[in-house]
Amino acid sequence: MRKVAIIDMGTNTFNLLIASVDGHSSYKILHSGKLGVKLGEGGINQKVIVPAAYERGLNAIGEHCQTVKRYGADSIYAFATSATRNAENGEQFIADIQNIHGVTVQIIDGSEEAELVYLGIRQAVELDESNVLMLDIGGGSNEIIIGNRHESVWRKSYDLGISRLLQMFNPSDPITSSEVLEVEAFLQEELSDLAQHVSLYKPETIIGSSGSFDTYRSVLSANGAINGNGEPSIVMPMDAYFALHNRLIATTAVERKAIPGMDAMRVEMIVLATIFTNYLIRRFDIKNMIQSSYALKEGAVWKMLNGN
Repeated sequence: MRKVAIIDMGTNTFNLLIASVDGHSSYKILHSGKLGVKLGEGGINQKVIVPAAYERGLNAIGEHCQTVKRYGADSIYAFATSATRNAENGEQFIADIQNIHGVTVQIIDGSEEAELVYLGIRQAVELDESNVLMLDIGGGSNEIIIGNRHESVWRKSYDLGISRLLQMFNPSDPITSSEVLEVEAFLQEELSDLAQHVSLYKPETIIGSSGSFDTYRSVLSANGAINGNGEPSIVMPMDAYFALHNRLIATTAVERKAIPGMDAMRVEMIVLATIFTNYLIRRFDIKNMIQSSYALKEGAVWKMLNGN
């Protein structure tokens, strides 16, 4: 039995998973945590990690390393995603992580990021032969996958992460109706190729993983709309989600922060995240929604154990 640590260096948060593995195909999660870094703040659309964000990232790796040490993990596998891979100083950033903390970071491309998200979701949700639409909303990129229990039949990473959209549109607080329409028109143009694949594979269910969907679940659980048990996935009633969506886009940041179950790290970005989610649901006539607590880091463990 050995212990491994996975660090998912996202644009908004650096996520940590520590697991004990038996050397074959099973593992047990010992710790799952996250630290807010806002790595894309102030520079993501200029392809740079600004000094304050750079420092937050280095500090978060250091804090995660302390947690890894406490659990006695044998190995650390770190994966850098959109903000780092697109930044002109991204290579220097991972070099500094290596030099300061002794952690080797692998920069993965968008296709691999999407595949790891799929492998994570597949562990949390009991998929069948039907194709579903899978979505991981990030700060730098959004991964969209169409797949079933056997394979991802199509996947793509779009540079439409919420940190990018926030800096691009700089919406009012609360966002106005005209601004919502402006964002939706932009998404329609940027996601034109997705429509072709949805038409071909006909998914009726959307499965969302990570930050924004975790927040939807937390808020809906706090207000009693769903049973917030400890399962790795949960069905979220569409009417409950739509009510939450309408509430989020009508509130100010101060009001959102006071919503029970709201993740403080998501207050600023959750409005554009729900606009993105709602757009996909309405645009493609999605009938069902599921939240998955498993994403990239769980997919990385599965891939490591299965030798793929």
